[in-house]
Amino acid sequence: MLLILGTVRLPAQNLVAARPVMRLMAEASRAEEGCVEYGYAEDVFDPGLIHVKELWTDQSALDRHFASRHIKEWRAAWPSLGIRDRNLRVYDVGESRPT
Repeated sequence: MLLILGTVRLPAQNLVAARPVMRLMAEASRAEEGCVEYGYAEDVFDPGLIHVKELWTDQSALDRHFASRHIKEWRAAWPSLGIRDRNLRVYDVGESRPT
């Protein structure tokens, strides 16, 4: 399993415009084969900071995701939304367990 965690930043005043674009990206990604989880969360203490969490079954699934049309459209929207400071990391993870 591959876990992607990180953040992106955009101007807080662009959040209203960004939400529908982010929703389309998340919904399309969640429908992909190999996507276990995909989500964005607004930081409650830092407006404009978006936390990203993705879980993929394997590298092949992630490679297909990176080649998808919806990720190209998502990235094309970044300049108009002011998305910057992309800071994402990929982690190889084993099985989950309750805490």
